Amino acid sequence: MAQHNEYGKWGEELATQYLRNKGYAIRHRNWKSGRRDLDIVAVTPDGQTLAFVEVKTRRNNNFAEPEQAVDWSKIRSLTMAASAYMSRFCLDMELRFDIITVVGEGQETHINHIEGAFLPPQF
Repeated sequence: MAQHNEYGKWGEELATQYLRNKGYAIRHRNWKSGRRDLDIVAVTPDGQTLAFVEVKTRRNNNFAEPEQAVDWSKIRSLTMAASAYMSRFCLDMELRFDIITVVGEGQETHINHIEGAFLPPQF
């Protein structure tokens, strides 16, 4: 596996630990619907909302903030995967799209959780 893929997996593991520490229940990681995937699917601590969490991991933010990589195309893909997820598991819950950014390495790692980062487009 390429080094950047390993780094991304490391970031997703940190994001998962972060969410668990905040009281989220993790339902799935890397859930796939065809070619689309959801990094983390979690239930909020109050049990009322399903959060679809996109994780972006970067060594630094010299060129751009990691959340800027979640463009319209990515939002559309995440929305379609989330719709498939809701249908597959027959869920009727509030839903939310979050982004967690992991920037840095080792002791210099910073995690930022952006709740409700975007609204799904209407199809």
